[in-house]
Amino acid sequence: MSNELMTSKISRALEETARTKNHVSKGRMRQCYHFMPETGWMNDPNGLIFYKGEYHFFFQFNPYAPFWGSMYWGHAVSRDLLHWTYLPPALAPSESYDDHPDGGCFSGSAVVYEGKLWLIYTSVSDQGKGIRQTQSIAYSEDGVHFLKYEGNPVLEAPEGINPSEFRDPKVWNHDGTFYMVTGASQNGRGKALLFSSENLKEWKWINEIAASRGELGSMWECPDFYSIGGRHVLTFSPVGAGDHTSVYMTGAFDYKTGKLESQTAREMDWGLDYYAPQSFLAPDGRRIVVGWANEWQWMPKWKDWGPTFKEGWCGFFNLPREVGFWEDGSLQFKPIRELESLRKDACAFRQISVSEDRTRLRAGDGISYEMKFLIDLEHSDGDVLELELRAGNGRKTVCRFDFLRNELSVNRNHADGWSRGISRSVMKLHNQTQMDVDIFSDRCSIEIFTDHYTNNHSNNVFAGEDQRDIFIRAEGGSFVIRNFESYGMQSCFDQTLGE
Repeated sequence: MSNELMTSKISRALEETARTKNHVSKGRMRQCYHFMPETGWMNDPNGLIFYKGEYHFFFQFNPYAPFWGSMYWGHAVSRDLLHWTYLPPALAPSESYDDHPDGGCFSGSAVVYEGKLWLIYTSVSDQGKGIRQTQSIAYSEDGVHFLKYEGNPVLEAPEGINPSEFRDPKVWNHDGTFYMVTGASQNGRGKALLFSSENLKEWKWINEIAASRGELGSMWECPDFYSIGGRHVLTFSPVGAGDHTSVYMTGAFDYKTGKLESQTAREMDWGLDYYAPQSFLAPDGRRIVVGWANEWQWMPKWKDWGPTFKEGWCGFFNLPREVGFWEDGSLQFKPIRELESLRKDACAFRQISVSEDRTRLRAGDGISYEMKFLIDLEHSDGDVLELELRAGNGRKTVCRFDFLRNELSVNRNHADGWSRGISRSVMKLHNQTQMDVDIFSDRCSIEIFTDHYTNNHSNNVFAGEDQRDIFIRAEGGSFVIRNFESYGMQSCFDQTLGE
């Protein structure tokens, strides 16, 4: 084992980042207030944790190209979850158990143990018997420089589990014992496996927390498990489950049996770009979840990498969201309150009457903004309320609240000349007198939250600088909008956009 090799590879990655980051920072599609890498490729959030007074975001990272490749763990810290300082990569492929060229150091989590920060990750190799995914650990005294454990890997796939589909460990401490949930596949069906350990190095099998019966895909990626409001929550991203990209189950859980008495699976987000969400506890007790603003179905071998690769980068995170329970038992995913500190150029109206003629709305510069309002259902008689977002030059993203069909849809087929797809969900209208809407737009994303933040759509939209218009109109009658407010959003990054 050679930690010197990992140190050398991290040094070379830092040199590459230093060489390219200034050029990348000038990209016109760079986000204003969403977390993203300085350069290169980023996907799943990893090891989210508050440690020694700072929030730590680790992430799947390729420092050498804006494409997926052999995975490093990128690393950044923040005191407010908005403004970030980038640190050297925490992990690099360097050992026989994690050096697969199409693997490396896959996703995982972080915990504090005996005063040190420990990373638990999936190590990917192929030593002549096919791809093998195992779980390995690394530790740090200062939270910046990490050493891989000499006894790696610490966990291999149990008997009957496909060794090439055993990954993404999430570890937590409960009553002095560490528990790990991993994603797995058995006989072509996804499941979440539970293990326990007293020291992070020796693990024993407990049970499968939950499993697909065929309806939720062949593999469960990036599982997470936590308790909130006296109930337990399992989340995961199923592979091969159609429109289901991030799912949660809630129910009672017994650590002795290791089984979740689950209710019906529900969606964390109905959009086309929300995947691999991971959660952590803030020091004030909030459970905060962060997802990757993408998903694998359209990636290579399927379609394309996305237009930001032309600027030397690819990937960002969705807005961090506070998790809670709504009164109907659904989980809420509300953008963190820290975002309010970025608001500027406020605009507000107590009431707006919407007819079948298009009405122009104002929100910041029309690109990076927040816009929220209430739809007064008691005093509206229209069939459809339609919003045109990031509109201009013949292009637009269309959000439709269809009250005849009880469907919310977000259509990006004419958004930017590249993006395709319509996300859809059922609205919650029973016994409701109003419907809340909160929209966050950034340079290449639109996130729409409704129904008390239980019904959400996150979609990437690579609109141009000239697409700044916002319109609203009604079909089949009229609508009353109340408590309209909008804000521009300050940038969290030092950016000088290219000409």
